[in-house]
Amino acid sequence: MKILVTGGAGFIGSAVVRHIIRDTDWTVANVDKLTYAGNLESLAEARDSNRHTHFKVDIVDRAAVDSVFATFQPDAVLHLAAESHVDRSIDGAAPFIATNVGGTYTLLEAALVYWRKLDADARGRFRFQHISTDEVFGSLGPTGKFSETTPYAPNSPYAASKAASDHLVRAWHHTHGLPTLATNCSNNYGPYHFPEKLIPLVIIRALRGQKLPVYGKGENVRDWLHVEDHAEALILVLRQGRPGETYNVGGDSERKNIDVVLGICRLLDEMVPGSPHVPHERLIEFVTDRPGHDARYAIDASKIRRELGWRPRHSFEDGLRQTVRWYLDHKGWWERVMSGAYRGERLGLG
Repeated sequence: MKILVTGGAGFIGSAVVRHIIRDTDWTVANVDKLTYAGNLESLAEARDSNRHTHFKVDIVDRAAVDSVFATFQPDAVLHLAAESHVDRSIDGAAPFIATNVGGTYTLLEAALVYWRKLDADARGRFRFQHISTDEVFGSLGPTGKFSETTPYAPNSPYAASKAASDHLVRAWHHTHGLPTLATNCSNNYGPYHFPEKLIPLVIIRALRGQKLPVYGKGENVRDWLHVEDHAEALILVLRQGRPGETYNVGGDSERKNIDVVLGICRLLDEMVPGSPHVPHERLIEFVTDRPGHDARYAIDASKIRRELGWRPRHSFEDGLRQTVRWYLDHKGWWERVMSGAYRGERLGLG
């Protein structure tokens, strides 16, 4: 089976590529234009595999995308390429609209033309799988969870761009018959996570003895999903999901942001006892909240459990411990990442 993965050098995309190379006999074409958050080092064993090929292509470039389809002739597309950081979307939404909306449209059009030219058997096997976020649903109160039928109510420019892309995928299925699948996931964490996101940012800043900025009072709640569990879920949906369906993927691990930060600090106290910054929680600094910060996200993943038998393998406690350990053991990776344009500064002030 030949899988075209967009955004395969990003955080979730690279986990998917590593999973495919490690656990299947499939061949992967990795389409990634290598923005600041794309890193071929994150591909690990896939980089040396003859079943992995990287195409440095921007998904808004229709001619280049058509060329990849013609050259690789995929059996399925896993579409993960996206601008993904809420704070960056507040500072400047244009790249989010271009990539998340325009890029998805370009891929759908290219996939539709390619799919229509396949023979009947190949058309029946082909899938276009779109990976999205729970942020399209907006903000929850203290109770309840997002289901696949929750109305869309995106509050950030990032969430709005992903909501638009979700609607495009749905429309191309219902209007043109393209066999699409879609997933909406909760907050991912794990190895190879770009340091602008909460968990790696806190780990790295704490190791450096820098202040740990916590928005507001840290009361915002997120459901955390280990990226390896997410990768397994995406492959399962690709194998067994029903075209036209959406599946929510969550870790069933709701935590307040402040509790996540405190958990990291305590793990670092334990794992780096000789650090001059122990106890690391002294570095916590409450800062002005993000504009329009959603209060709570929580995923109801009962559909994917019931229909496909998927469950996360990592508890949040075990997953967070493994993640902190990974950053301690891979200082070279994140130091090379941090030597680029992003230096750990705050984003999203508008």
